[in-house]
Amino acid sequence: MPYRIIDGWLETENGIITALGVGTPAGKGDSEINLNGNYLAPGFIEMHTHGGAGYDFADGTEEAYLECAKHYAKAGVTTLYPTLTTTSPASFAEALATFKRAKKDNKTGSRMPGLHLEGPYFAYAMKGAQDPRFLRDPDPAEYLQILDSCSDIKRWSAAPELPGGIAFGRELRKRGIVAAMGHTDGLFEELMEAYENGYTHMTHFYSAMSTVRRINAFRHSGAVEIGYMLDDVTIEIIADGIHIPPELLRQIFKFKSHDKISLIADAMRGAGLPEGTKTMLGSFKDGMEVIIEDGVAKLTDRTAFAGSVATAPRLLRTVTLEAGLELTDAVKMMTLNPAKVMGIDNECGSLAIGKRADFVAFDPDIHIKFTVIGGEEVLSVL
Repeated sequence: MPYRIIDGWLETENGIITALGVGTPAGKGDSEINLNGNYLAPGFIEMHTHGGAGYDFADGTEEAYLECAKHYAKAGVTTLYPTLTTTSPASFAEALATFKRAKKDNKTGSRMPGLHLEGPYFAYAMKGAQDPRFLRDPDPAEYLQILDSCSDIKRWSAAPELPGGIAFGRELRKRGIVAAMGHTDGLFEELMEAYENGYTHMTHFYSAMSTVRRINAFRHSGAVEIGYMLDDVTIEIIADGIHIPPELLRQIFKFKSHDKISLIADAMRGAGLPEGTKTMLGSFKDGMEVIIEDGVAKLTDRTAFAGSVATAPRLLRTVTLEAGLELTDAVKMMTLNPAKVMGIDNECGSLAIGKRADFVAFDPDIHIKFTVIGGEEVLSVL
């Protein structure tokens, strides 16, 4: 069924949607929630974010995972893929090991089905806020050991043009892990080869990504052009209105199929903290100092953004109010589209019989009213 807005109802049982329809239901269940004119949507899916509320997943503590899961549930996120940024091998290994315990102990926050690794296999020229001390080329001895020891990795972002990048993409594809082009300085031809070898998604489109440039007087296309040229390549955008300004958002929505775009926060630990706060990108032990300023996190020398401080409602407000997107399309980019990218659309991403009872209610100004995960209410302000 296409995404649309209806005046209707749904019923759940044992954490699953069992019935839904238009109008008024024939009977009443054991308990009832009246939305009082608010919207009910599938639970938001955040497929790329690093932390919030003062915590970063790279801290490597169970507390960081659990507190971030609560933070995102308050923002309507029912499925969360914690993202680990480029950091020291020791911090990286600690964060991977801790996730398994946190996933098991998570009772009141966003569901965390797996991890997204962002780095360390990135192009130095497109490092953005990635810590340059730890950037390196894909090394089979390293990534095979990681992949063999951790079954929770569901996506890995890398620059495919690096030596060994193509073989890395093939390995990820073989294991059913989403291979994403990210922080790449690759040329069109190099990234076309990457697409043919497993890289089907693009990490934060336009951000830390090559585009048209001259080499020996001749123009060459880059990653941005691949994203537009290949219809079935999926992209994600940091839709806080700062990483990508509204006029560029409108261009993306004009030329890329709405079915292939996902919205992401790419937030760091500063999400939820006040303007002027100085904090760390990555772990406190190995990260880089940043400042929250102008509604975004920046490196302290102001040479690059260091992640957003946005949550899902802000993303939706930005693309609807500032970029002119229909609410149905915007919600789809926060629900069904990321579910398809991550291969979980048979479980969630839309309100349909047999899918998980994961949903969020919000008012016309997109302020969250309640969040339900697996049929259990984890937040309510109704």
